[in-house]
This record gives sequence, C-alpha cells and structure tokens, in this order.
Amino acid sequence: MAIMVLGLTAAVQSHGQEAPKSPLVTDPVYTKPQHLVDIDHGRRLNIYCRGSGAPTVVFDAGLGESTSTWGLVQPAIAVKTRTCSYDRAGLGFSDPATRPGTTLNIADDLHRLLQAAHIAPPYILVGHSSAGMNVRVFADRYPKEVVGLVLIDPSHEDQSQREWKIGPPNWNGYAEWEASLKEQRLCVDEAKHGFVKGTEAYKKCVPEPDPYMSQAINDAATRVWSTASWQSAALSERENIFYKSADETRATRRDFGDMPIIVLTHAPYPKAKDETQEIRDQRTLVWEQMHNEVAAMSTHGVNEIVSKTGHFIQLDRPQIVIDAIEQVMAIAKSQSQQSQPALPR
Repeated sequence: MAIMVLGLTAAVQSHGQEAPKSPLVTDPVYTKPQHLVDIDHGRRLNIYCRGSGAPTVVFDAGLGESTSTWGLVQPAIAVKTRTCSYDRAGLGFSDPATRPGTTLNIADDLHRLLQAAHIAPPYILVGHSSAGMNVRVFADRYPKEVVGLVLIDPSHEDQSQREWKIGPPNWNGYAEWEASLKEQRLCVDEAKHGFVKGTEAYKKCVPEPDPYMSQAINDAATRVWSTASWQSAALSERENIFYKSADETRATRRDFGDMPIIVLTHAPYPKAKDETQEIRDQRTLVWEQMHNEVAAMSTHGVNEIVSKTGHFIQLDRPQIVIDAIEQVMAIAKSQSQQSQPALPR
C-alpha cells in the first residue's frame, strides 16, 4: 500500500486541479539568487523581499520547495506591506546545509537571516506543508516577534502516529516510510556522481517540471534538484520530520493567547488506488482534527476547509491564501493599536 503523507511536500508537486494551459509564475527573479545573506561565517541563505510597511510577512515553503512557490501570493501581499520569502539551507539558491534539517535548526536559521538582513519584527509567518511546523517553532521560540500565523495544509507533529494507525490489516506505515528514506539516500549517492538525464536514477530522483512555473524557472530548479546539496537537504528534512522535528514541535506551547492563527486545510484528499473509501474518510477526518487542534491554540484561531484544490493551495487557489494573510494582518494591526497607551488629552 502506497504510504499517504498528508501535509508533507514530496519531491514532485501534486496539484489538485488540472494543470494550467500556460505557466502562471513567470517572473525571472526566480531563476537566480535574489539576495544572499551571510548568517554564519560565510554560510549564506537566499532571501527575496519586496514591498514596505509593517508587519513583515515571512514565507516558508514546504519540503524541497523554494521562493517560487509564493510567486502568485507574495506580489499581492507586497502591495500592502513588506514581504520576504527565502530558501532554507541547501534548497533553492541557498548555500548547502551544515547541520540537520530539524525544525529548531530551521527556526534558528530563519531568525539569523532576518537579523542579518536587518528585517525587524513584528512578523506574520506563513508556512506551507512541512513549514507549518517550522513557523510554529519559530513563534514559540521568539514570541515577542510574531503577531500572526497562516498555515497552509501544514504538517503536524502527530500525523505519522495517527495516520499510520489507519490502514488495512498487516500494513506497516513506519516500515514503508523508512523504505522511502532508504531510496532517497540512494538519490544522494547518485547526485554525488552526477545524474544523467533519461536514466532511471534521474527519473526517480529529480522532480518533474512544475506546470505552474515557466520553462526558465523549471530549468533553474532542475539544476538545483540535481545537486547533492539539494538532495541531502531534502533528505535530512524528511529524515527528521516525523522524529526529531516532531518532538521539537510537540514541545512548543499550546496556548498562543489571542494571536491570530488561520489554518487552511485541503480536504478531502482524493482516494488513492490502493485504499478503500473508508480508510480515506478516516484519514481525512484525522487531518482535519489535527488542524482544528492547531487553530484552537489561539482565541483568534480558525481552520478553513478549502475545496477544489490540491496540497499547493497557494498555487491552485492563491486568492484564498491572500485573503487569509490579509485577515491576519488586519487582526494583528487592530490588536497593536488597542495595546498602545492612549495619548493624554
């Protein structure tokens, strides 16, 4: 039975709607580094900022993804405030990772990046898929700097434990996940020797072009995906997501007070060929329940079910994401104004 890992970006993107007749993200800015910032004695991360104002909206992409995944959302938000998307270590145009891709390391890298780039708080953090855990850890670690969260079909620290209990008799989700990691480790070895287009290793390890992206963006991405640094970084994040990263996320607080949190949930997921409708319904229910729990961490939390989309809501239905960010911005600004002392008359 093929393992179903909801909310964890695979190497190959999966969209819920038909591919667009022409690419939607075409800005050539995504074909090269936007701004490489030294965060640790020569180790640089790529960041792309546009717009002005406060709070700053910071975007963190899903596993293996880069700044281009925000190409339909960031420009719209940048009209109203400053926005910054970035590539995690080893991904996109950032330098190779020098430590494991755990949520704490990722949050620390992002904080160093924002400081080194002189991007002051407050921040609204937007995280897709696996980055939904990253931004929660960041918000827990730097509570005075974060005024809102938007989580797009986010991974959850308990999803492996809950989902792997759902399946046919004798199905072992843990064993299947470990087998997938073993295969990806072989991809790292292949990358070190260099991929040859058209070979089985290339087909297995290098993602297909994304129909939402232009040819130039896909060509640049394919060159990145073929590197040992990208293969290693993506593997490290996957090796940790259900283990150390899950533990680190599980250790964060469960009460964010009245800080606005909007969770966007893609549901229901379509039934896979090798699962029954009953199993799919159970998994959909668990997925929604986990997101309800995250939304309940705030008195201004909500989980919105988004239909007619795939896992990449920011590409399939970008206006939904734009609206959610603008709503969190409005609540955060209102709260900031209310907390300011009244001027003497």
